[in-house]
Amino acid sequence: MKKDAPHIDRKRRTQYVKRKEPFPDMQKLHAPAGAAALKNDALGELPEWNLADLYSSIDAPEVAADLARGEAECAAFEEAYKGKLANIAEGLDAGEKLNAAVVRFEAIEDLLGRLVSFAGLLYTGNTADPKRAKFYGDIRERITAASSQLLFFALELNRIDDRLIDKALQDAKFARYRPWVEDIRKEKPYQLEDRVEQLFHEKSVTGTGSWNRLFDETISSLRFHVDGEELAIEPTLNLLQDPKEEKRRAASDALAKVFKENLRLFSLITNTLAKDKEISDRWRGFEDIADARHLSNRVEREVVEALVTSVREAYPRLSHRYYKLKAKWFGREFLHHWDRNAPLPKVEQRTIPWTEARNTVLTAYGAFSPKMASIAQDFFDKNWIDAPVRPGKSPGAFAHPTVPSVHPYVLMNYQGKPRDVMTLAHELGHGVHQVLAAPQGALMSSTPLTLAETASVFGEMLTFRALLAKSDTTQRKAMLAQKVEDMINTVVRQIAFYWFERKLHTERKKGEITPDRIGELWMEVQGESLGSAIRIGPGYETFWAYIPHFVHSPFYVYAYAFGDCLVNSLYAVYEKSDKGFAERYLDMLAAGGTKHHAELLKPFGLDARDPKFWMNGLSLIDRMITELEELDGKGS
Repeated sequence: MKKDAPHIDRKRRTQYVKRKEPFPDMQKLHAPAGAAALKNDALGELPEWNLADLYSSIDAPEVAADLARGEAECAAFEEAYKGKLANIAEGLDAGEKLNAAVVRFEAIEDLLGRLVSFAGLLYTGNTADPKRAKFYGDIRERITAASSQLLFFALELNRIDDRLIDKALQDAKFARYRPWVEDIRKEKPYQLEDRVEQLFHEKSVTGTGSWNRLFDETISSLRFHVDGEELAIEPTLNLLQDPKEEKRRAASDALAKVFKENLRLFSLITNTLAKDKEISDRWRGFEDIADARHLSNRVEREVVEALVTSVREAYPRLSHRYYKLKAKWFGREFLHHWDRNAPLPKVEQRTIPWTEARNTVLTAYGAFSPKMASIAQDFFDKNWIDAPVRPGKSPGAFAHPTVPSVHPYVLMNYQGKPRDVMTLAHELGHGVHQVLAAPQGALMSSTPLTLAETASVFGEMLTFRALLAKSDTTQRKAMLAQKVEDMINTVVRQIAFYWFERKLHTERKKGEITPDRIGELWMEVQGESLGSAIRIGPGYETFWAYIPHFVHSPFYVYAYAFGDCLVNSLYAVYEKSDKGFAERYLDMLAAGGTKHHAELLKPFGLDARDPKFWMNGLSLIDRMITELEELDGKGS
């Protein structure tokens, strides 16, 4: 999932949410089997996904049948096990019976996940379609209601004495689920009484779920007037990378104008969800405002604090230093905020056709591992990708794993930019990861967010290195600059986002925050992270409003910095390693959520608890900036 893009919560499949920015309405709900794509003269044929592997249509009889079966299975499971797990754990055959219960529970999760994945993916294809929106809302409501009958299961398992659980896990079949059992027991200190948990669960539809949906539909419906054109948010944001400064400024002004016009609504959404989180955290007993996210990510607070401290201390030698160099390339002392992602001057900008993007990524993947390329090839051959920009389509990019019994899908808004090629490499990295982890099953295939970005960022790095090796000096400078900017966006920008969230949620505890104050907090962290070479002008104080992570998944953003620094360290090992690295790497991805990050990184000699780990990851960005300075000194 790309930095500012729609998001699928991989930890709880029955709570489908999305994240990032936004689009002729499709004549069909989704492309039929074998459909190739929409045609664009510059880009070639762009594929649309075929969701028939989930369900053929909204009205397919299988949808109604599976929904009814799912509701019946939830009710039957509750009848069979609620209030009985303690007695089962005391029995001689506890392991066998608990295993049977978990197997049954996992099958229900897969069934419900298939339904909600179909509804969610369909909705992201066109959030402006009332029929899709209603279907998505209705499915979520019914699945939330049905799955509330499953809440007791994890709660009761956590009440079983550790001694009895350990004894039951000696059963060979039940032992397979040890990682899942140990995982849910980490949440034991924060779980509430059953009826409170059920209330939180059921009210999520009318609470956080509704506010998330309001944000999504509002963002997708916004229109921005740029030089006589009316654009949705995705193509407007894309103009911030236009070679012409007047176009970039016009896009920035249009964004600021529309964000300001909707600021009261975005502020209300932000204040409401921040307060909702504070209530939940207080009831559950979390000490720090980000502890719930750390628990979900299965990462220790001190590890995240070490990452954040390392990145913030590195601002001067990374972002501040790079933007000063970039301003020099433009012949200026500073750049305006709308020039931050501008392409380098006097560097040819060309549109990259879809087939070239596909071949570039597959070739890079294949050079590393034929197996990795083969899995990625399926996404193209079997219509698992939705690439065109369309009215109403969810903005950004993501890879959604759906459920292990099916396969992942990738959403993009491909416009032929070099960054779009990197986005394709990124999302296919997620897709490969999800395919490899699927055999772990519905309960253990999902990876904590801190590790979920590993395969995606590694896929980007493979593609970047493959392209860099074939470039001349001029191209090398342009590619290095783009990669540095992407890494700054991934590391520096995301830690700045995290710091903004910390300030916002801390201040929200004292009362509601005005739109102006939110803007002030935003400008503080942006100024600190970007440095004096970026002049942040009027209007930019509203740009916090479109970032979906703040709405859908508070404190999610540090996972990007975690993943990028991890991959930088991992890639350094790869460059010095023997031939067995690819196999060890794929084994790591195949583990899914069955292992802690310390265990997964051990075969590579890496430890995220070591402060040097983060410094090594950041040093790669430092070295790239140094190379750019040296190329600049040579007059290239």
